Amino acid sequence: MQNNLAPIPELYVSYDSAQKMKLEAAELTSWDLTPRQICDLELLMNGGFNPLKGFLGQVDYDSVVADMRLSDGALWPIPITLDVNAEFASTVELGQDIALRDPEGVILATMTVTNSWTPDKAREAEQVFGANDMAHPAVNYLHNTAGAVYLGGPVTGIQQPVHYDFRGRRNTPNELRAYFRKMGWRRVVAFQTRNPLHRAHQELTFRAAKEAQANLLIHPVVGMTKPGDIDHFTRVRCYEAVLDQYPSPTTAMSLLNLAMRMGGPREAVWHGLIRANHGCTHFIVGRDHAGPGKNSTGKNFYGSYEAQDLFRKYEAEIGTEMVDFKHMVYVQDRAQYEPADEVEDGCTVLNISGTELRRRLLEGLDIPKWFSFPQVVAELRKSRPPRAQQGFTVFFTGFSGSGKSTIANALMVKLMEIGGRPVTLLDGDIVRKNLSSELGFSKEHRDLNIRRIGYVASEITKNGGIAICAPIAPYATTRHAVREDVKAFGAFVEVHVATSIEECERRDRKGLYKLARAGKLKEFTGVSDPYDVPSAPEVRLKTENVDVDNCAHQVLLKLESMGLIGT
Repeated sequence: MQNNLAPIPELYVSYDSAQKMKLEAAELTSWDLTPRQICDLELLMNGGFNPLKGFLGQVDYDSVVADMRLSDGALWPIPITLDVNAEFASTVELGQDIALRDPEGVILATMTVTNSWTPDKAREAEQVFGANDMAHPAVNYLHNTAGAVYLGGPVTGIQQPVHYDFRGRRNTPNELRAYFRKMGWRRVVAFQTRNPLHRAHQELTFRAAKEAQANLLIHPVVGMTKPGDIDHFTRVRCYEAVLDQYPSPTTAMSLLNLAMRMGGPREAVWHGLIRANHGCTHFIVGRDHAGPGKNSTGKNFYGSYEAQDLFRKYEAEIGTEMVDFKHMVYVQDRAQYEPADEVEDGCTVLNISGTELRRRLLEGLDIPKWFSFPQVVAELRKSRPPRAQQGFTVFFTGFSGSGKSTIANALMVKLMEIGGRPVTLLDGDIVRKNLSSELGFSKEHRDLNIRRIGYVASEITKNGGIAICAPIAPYATTRHAVREDVKAFGAFVEVHVATSIEECERRDRKGLYKLARAGKLKEFTGVSDPYDVPSAPEVRLKTENVDVDNCAHQVLLKLESMGLIGT
């Protein structure tokens, strides 16, 4: 039997053993897996990450980071690690078994802890992703979300993570291999995507299947992708809407629960290894494959064809042949898509970038049929209505006594006067009373308070409402985290109420500054605790000698210019 059709090893025990292990594992110290760890664990257990037998130990980790290889020499470009907090790590001894649970507490696997270490995350960022730059989503995750300690060790699988969505579209590597055997498919080309399928993608996949003389597997990622990407529910509906554009005897679609790192060239090699495990013989690598976009200096993290070059270097070891494709553009004169570098001189080329597509969706503008399918556009419009119909958050920040709450109240009234969407005010004092009454004013508690505000604001935004927040929010990193939470669902408008500390002290009706100066109020922003001035807020308000109505109107004008409210 061909290698791509024979079953591959999984890490699951038998059904009977799993029932016994569930009872035994209930007594073990347990770790609640993060969303990324659940994706990784699923592919470890079902063979998608073969030859890995668990989360990497330190020796394998160091080798992967430095050389893209496991310590035994096998090619593997991305470190698969179980990151935990230092507190949990201190409770675990080497040789100990721990239970790995999903957020609902279901035990998915056990792991024997063979290694525990504190990684050099800056080195990992530099060597795996090419730069220790927070503009890279994986680097940002590494420093601001991932735990400080890595645990490594072999995994014993008890049961798959439960997915309630698109269950008929989800296949393990061995299930896909069995399907290919049943259908008589010997050559299969996989198409990796984290975006909706438009006409350029269709042309690209048709050409790839023809060039490789292979059947086509549309294999979209439905795990974690890039922050801000269209949610996978919408994307899968888009894929299903256009599947009838493909010949059904030679095309299949399956969903891959992969947590992408947006690692460019290394990620392309990783994706090839994963598709080889799923029984594919060929893999499409396009322009800037798995690229995260711009770095902090405004340049692309990776070259347009750097991923293809690295994949080509390791193609024999990966086990899938690369079908390389360049950027496809629509040639109006010929009414067809062609690779950009093959277009004849003098031809009229039409193209809509991802940024332009988002603008047209936000503003409710026409999206031409040469660019996408009407069914896809209809699905996108359901989840991305015009901006004036979406929820958004206005986030005021500034010193105590700067006028945040007063201006926020005035803005709330003006927005309620306009109507059309529910408006919720999350004022600092209101939140402290109703959401955070048990919290103090340490940095840790202040951060937690602001993250709670951000969570509520993101839920309001997601459901089409307007959230107006007015905390002090002194720390830039926490404000950035809230911005990211909200931007997953709608616009985030930061308003810096730039009243000077002297003016705030002069206005102080509660006498808080006087108490802080006397040392009776500890960790008071602007006196004994720092305030990170926003570097690039959407609005900066000077409130001295300016009335409240004018300040609120300045914010209103900004919302109007952003298309968030009607003119």
